[in-house]
Amino acid sequence: MTHQLPGERIHQLAELCDLNLWMGPGLLPPDALREELQDCQGLLCLLTDRINSDVLAQAPHLEFISSMSVGVDHIDLAAASERGIAVGNTPGVLVDTTADTAFALLLAAARRVSEADRFVRQGNWRQENAWAPDFFTGKDVSGATLGIVGLGAIGCAVARRARGFGMEVLGWSRSSREVEGVKGVSLDELLLRSDFVSVHTALTPETHHMIDAARIATMKPGAVLVNAARGGIVDEVALAAALVRGDLYAAGIDVFEREPIADDNPLLHLPNVVLTPHIGSATSHTRARMADLAVDNIIAALQGEAMPNCVNPGVY
Repeated sequence: MTHQLPGERIHQLAELCDLNLWMGPGLLPPDALREELQDCQGLLCLLTDRINSDVLAQAPHLEFISSMSVGVDHIDLAAASERGIAVGNTPGVLVDTTADTAFALLLAAARRVSEADRFVRQGNWRQENAWAPDFFTGKDVSGATLGIVGLGAIGCAVARRARGFGMEVLGWSRSSREVEGVKGVSLDELLLRSDFVSVHTALTPETHHMIDAARIATMKPGAVLVNAARGGIVDEVALAAALVRGDLYAAGIDVFEREPIADDNPLLHLPNVVLTPHIGSATSHTRARMADLAVDNIIAALQGEAMPNCVNPGVY
């Protein structure tokens, strides 16, 4: 185990196997991960642990991996599958929590919540500027048009929240999925018509930088972009440039191509961007449920059974 985990099921693991647990401080360094895996049959990891082909090559006894995450782009699935290593994840339990985060970012960006918070804390709100007709005016959310890129479970949950705000909801997915209350359109039409765009597709080689400079240029002038999916889907340099030019109104970003965010990331210096450190699933209840699912995968593997949530079931 590369980190201490919450939840109840974790206490059962020590009864079923010899358990090595990284106690910190901080995250398990890559070199230490390689060393620990040399004699291990199983791994319970986080999305911050990069399990690439080199790591797998140095783990000759490894038989199964369970990640406390929905996305598994931090694991080389092809290399794991070639070795017959089952890889499990923790889907489903973070849908509403992540949808709440995406909508919080949307609201915060639209109503300039972070800017206003800094304004007050820095002592800039004084009697002489106590109020004015244009004081911290933002964008209306109610009645606006929301475009959802990716109509999986989280995208659909965001759509339900949007309907509560009286928004028109447009949707695009690679599978052309039909969702009640969501008008399916092409990605180009979605970007052209939406006042708000929220990204909820998976990160794959095909979706890497899918929202690039060219697509951002087609977005509705003054739109707001929200990304609570994966950082690599949005070209952050192109997004920052559009925000500086005023082509887009604002952005709310929870995920980044490099995490933690690089010091030279241009989004850091823009006032009209709400930035959060990948907290989409960060509630105590959801994280405990994720940990329990990750442990359930491990327990099944230890007992010679298929993982209940296996992303490469062809290994069985």
